[in-house]
Amino acid sequence: MTQQLTNHASLWVERLGRFGYVSKGVVYGIVGLLAAQVAFGTGGKTTDTQGALQTIVNQPFGKFLLALVAIGLIGYVIWRFVQAIKDPENKGNDAKGLAVRIGYAVNGLIYASLALSAVQIVMGTGSAKNSSDSTENWTARLLSQPFGQWLVGTVGVLIIALGFYQFYQAFSAKFRKELNLTELSNKEAQWVMRISRFGLAARGIVFCIIGWFLIEAARQSNAATAEGLDEVLQTLAQQPNGAWLLGIVALGLVAYGIYTIIQARYRRVVNV
Repeated sequence: MTQQLTNHASLWVERLGRFGYVSKGVVYGIVGLLAAQVAFGTGGKTTDTQGALQTIVNQPFGKFLLALVAIGLIGYVIWRFVQAIKDPENKGNDAKGLAVRIGYAVNGLIYASLALSAVQIVMGTGSAKNSSDSTENWTARLLSQPFGQWLVGTVGVLIIALGFYQFYQAFSAKFRKELNLTELSNKEAQWVMRISRFGLAARGIVFCIIGWFLIEAARQSNAATAEGLDEVLQTLAQQPNGAWLLGIVALGLVAYGIYTIIQARYRRVVNV
C-alpha cells in the first residue's frame, strides 16, 4: 500500500511538472508573439513574463485561463524543487551536479514569484509587476550592502555566464539526451531540434543583455540602470536595424516557448 501511494504521488509530481512546462512555454510564447508584432509593425508591445500574465487575464475567460497557467507554474516550481532535492535525473553530488541542482532550486524560486503573481491577479489582490521595477528594487537593495557594487557586478557576470550556457546548449544540442524523440520521424525530430536550438540561443541573448545592464548598474552604482526583459526588447528595437533584431529575438522567444512545451511531452522523467 505504501509503495502504491508513493508511486501515485510520483505520477502526480510528474504530471504537475509536465503541465508546468506547458505553462512556462505559454508565457514565453506570449512575450515573443507580442514583441514580434511590434517588430513587424502589426501592433503588440514589448513586455515581460509578468506582462504576459496580464495579457492572459485580459482575454475572454481570462481568469480561468490564468488560473490554469498559475496551477501549471506551481507545478513547475514543485518539479524544480524535486529535481534539486531528490535528483531524479541523477545529476549527482559532485561539484558539477550540485551546481546544476542549486540552479534548479534558484529557478524554482524565480518561478515561484511568477506563480504568486498569477495567483494574486486571479484572486484580484494584485496586478502584474514590471520586471524592470523588480530588477531595480533588488539591485538597489544589493547596492546598499557592503561591497554592493561587487555583488551586483557578480550577479551580472553570472547571468551572462548563464546566457553563454544557453548558447552552449543550443550549439552542442546535448539537451537532446533529455528528450525521448523515438516516436517522431527523423524529419520531425530535426525540426524539434532546430526550433529548440533557436529558442535557447535567443534566450541566451536576452540573458547576456540583462547581465550587461547589471554590470553597468554596478559600475555606475545606479540601480535604475538595471533592466528586465521588457527593457531588453525595447533596447533591441532602438538599435540600427532594430526591427530585424527585435523580430529575430522575439521569434526566438516563441521558439523557446515551443521548446518548453516540447519538454512537457517528450522530456525523460525517471525515479521521481
